This record gives sequence, structure tokens and C-alpha cells, in this order.
Amino acid sequence: MSNKLAASPNGRLSSGIEGIDDILGGGFTPYRMYLVEGAPGTGKTTLALQFLLEGVEEGQVGLYITLSETRNELISVAESHGWDISRFTILELLSDEGLDPQYEQTVLHPAEVELGETVRSVIQQVDELKPARIVLDSLSELRLLSQNPLRYRRQILALKRYFATRDCTVLLLDDNAADPRDVQLHSIAHGVISLDNVVHDYGGSRRRMRVAKMRGIKFREGYHDFSLDTGGIHVYPRLVAAEHRADFLTDVQSTGTPGLDALLGGGLLPGTNALIIGPSGVGKTTTVVSCLIAALERGERCVYYVFDETLTTLIARCTTLGMYLAPHVESGLLTLRQIDPAEISPGEFASDVRNSVEKGARYVAIDSLNAYLQAMPGERYLLLQMHELLGYLNQQGVVTMLVLGQHGIIGEVQTDIDISYLSDVVVLFRYFEHRGEVLTAVTAVKSRASAHERSIRQFRISTNGVEVGEALRDFEGVLSGLPAYRGSTALLGAKPNVIDTSR
Repeated sequence: MSNKLAASPNGRLSSGIEGIDDILGGGFTPYRMYLVEGAPGTGKTTLALQFLLEGVEEGQVGLYITLSETRNELISVAESHGWDISRFTILELLSDEGLDPQYEQTVLHPAEVELGETVRSVIQQVDELKPARIVLDSLSELRLLSQNPLRYRRQILALKRYFATRDCTVLLLDDNAADPRDVQLHSIAHGVISLDNVVHDYGGSRRRMRVAKMRGIKFREGYHDFSLDTGGIHVYPRLVAAEHRADFLTDVQSTGTPGLDALLGGGLLPGTNALIIGPSGVGKTTTVVSCLIAALERGERCVYYVFDETLTTLIARCTTLGMYLAPHVESGLLTLRQIDPAEISPGEFASDVRNSVEKGARYVAIDSLNAYLQAMPGERYLLLQMHELLGYLNQQGVVTMLVLGQHGIIGEVQTDIDISYLSDVVVLFRYFEHRGEVLTAVTAVKSRASAHERSIRQFRISTNGVEVGEALRDFEGVLSGLPAYRGSTALLGAKPNVIDTSR
């Protein structure tokens, strides 16, 4: 173990958290002092422990100076994550051990002990250990001991100069107990990372972080979602589509249904997204699954994000239609993900999609946007995040299929959100009545990438899967749900073997 930093290609020091290193373009600049601020419970201590443990892995000496938590509390936090923190030193400056003469450290109490004694204890330990990484937790105690802002600032500046001469990289933890308008620490620190914990009316807390300042390096600005779970902090950098461009083939891919291919001008193009829109039960999910089956049979890797129903129900329902998902799941070509939108942040979801694409997924289905967008009403700018996600998928050459449910069955149908402007292809489903039966029509109302049909065709789901018939040229008013029949167009069977798909 030494206080010299391990060499890295870009001269940066890893934070121990991959997402933070990504945001900072490689990690921290060595031998600088950084401020990590946030309210209690946002994850400052966990972040600091990961920072020191990363140093241990790189063969560096670490020192955790605690003025607020006891050694046992820190050990308990580490054990909950499965970490062994005995590999670095903990200097406990608020401890009963200081009452024993054999310990040369001070029992701190703001009303009884001067700040100078605290600083001397820190300096003594640093001189003995010669650590490369230091965590000081927390500045609230130093602020109380200083008694006035001028003395507090002078002590922080003195510590900064001292640590710089000892080749130390330091994290200062602050719980934002001071006046929020007091940002003097921001001017002293080389960089500032702010942690935030947002609580909504329903569902889990949303944790987010941002780099408020970082001298000398270019970093990704704005808020980034992160989670705090067993194993530590996982940061999900904000997705910027422009940073991810790739070359790919643009050959038309068949949907597996000849009639649907004809509507779309041949099929679906890589690097485009298709919005499947219509009322409940019309066959949107089944259509998406049939397109995935065609891609799977070509040997392409697919991932299906399910928000609305359980995976067991989806697999069972598709099996009754002759669309067998289980073998593809077992082969590893198909990944099914059950998503609980009340327990996942938009950033985490986007990160999961990105990981799937980087592992080779060429088809991505999201079912449905209603659950994704409506189940997280407290999230601002959700449509902008969806815009970036779709932009990323398009630039990676992925075929994306989005399902959007509408309110109403026959007649006027309403949509909670309008996301059609983000879509390259829009496939519209409608119910219509004919001779006492409820039938289904489908049409492609938009396609940016190909010359699609403008006709309206009959759609049916049977034991043979998805069927798309001839154009309903002898009907008028099909999209209104109450058509007038003026001819002899052949329909898909007088008594179709229709199966209730509940979609």
C-alpha cells in the first residue's frame, strides 16, 4: 500500500462508481479537494466508502475521518453492502476511546474542545499513514466548532493547502445543515457533487445527483438518476443521443405478416421507431409480439419491456396464438423485462435499455407508453427523456416498437399524450361494426422512411396469429367506428375464429 496513485490512461482517479466516472469523463483529478453535499439519507457515506474501497483495490492507503458517526455505525453500513472496510483506517474523533489515556485522540464536543485540537489530530494521523485518499465526515461538526464563518473558512483553506502538499485526494461530506445561500465551500472545493432525494406521493424515492462544479474538466451537466441499494450506489448518467452514433445496414425487415408489410411499404427499417396505437383489446401487443417473433426467427436479439401485464400472462396468451416465446427466452435471443414504473426512475430505465442495446439487442419493444408516462406523473421532462432514448435507439440502428393505448372503444377515441411526432411510423387500429359484429381495421397513417399504403385493411387475430386482409375499399367511415358498406369487399371469414386477447 502507498500514497501514490495508480497510473491511468487519462490521468484521472476513479471514484469507485462507474456512472460518476462516466459523467466526469474518466474520474476525479488527483490531489484535489472535493465536496459531496446532500441531505441526510441521500447516500454520501456510501459514496465515500466506495471511493476508499476503490483506492484499496488500486493499492492505495485510505483514511476515513469521522466526526459524526461511530466506527461501529460505519462497519454496519459496510456490512449491509457486503464490504470489508478493515482494509482502510477509520479515525473516530467522536468516541469513548478518547477517554482512555492510551489513545492519543480527542473527544470532541463543540462546547468544550477547540477546533485547533481537532485539526491537529487529523494532521497527526495523515502524517503517520500518508494516505492517498481521505474522507472527512462531516463538515457540520467543523462548522459548529469554528463558531464563526471567517474562522471556518480559514480552517478549510488551511486543510486544503495541507492535503495538497501531502498528495492526497480528499472528499469532504456536508449535510447541508448551513444556510443554503452560503456557498463559500463551493468556491474552495475543486469540484462539487450534489446528491438529492425526491419523494413523490406514491412509489419509492427518486434519488438524483448533479455535478455543480468541476474545475479543469468537461463533464455531463444536469441531473442524473441514481439508486442506493445493496451493493452500493449505481449512477445512471443522463442519456445524450448525440454522443452515440453507429453505422448500420438499412435493409427493410419483414414484420412476418405480408399484409402488414404491404401497409408499411415493405416492413420496418433499422434505425426507426414504430408507434402502435389503438383502443384496449384491439391487438396492439399481439402485433408487436408477431414482429418480434419474425426478428427472432432471423436470429436477431430482442428485448421486450412489459409494463402492463405479467410475463406469465403474456407468454401464456401468446402460446394460445401459436407464438411461442419461451424457446427464444431459453436460447437467450429474447429478453423479457417486467417493469414496475413506481419503483424505477426514468434514468434507470434508459440505462437498462442502453445496456441491452450494447449487448446486441436489435429490436426493442416498450409496452406500454401509458404505464411509463402516466405512472410517473411527478417526473418532469419525461417526454424529453423519451425523445433522447428514441434518438439513441435510432442512431444505433435498432427497430423500436412502442405501444400506446387510447381511451374509448367505438366512435371518438382519445389519447392522454401525443407522442406521434417522435415516431417514424404510426400504425393505427380501430374497431368498426359490420352486420352485428365488431371487427378491427388497421392502417399506417405515417411512415418517414418508406412509401407506405394509404389504405385501410381488416385486421384479425386467430389461432394462426396475426392476419391482415385486403383494403376495405367498399367501406366509408371505418375510422369513425360506424362505417357504411357500399360494395362486396371480401372480409377475413364470415365467422372469424376470433380469440379474446384482452389487448
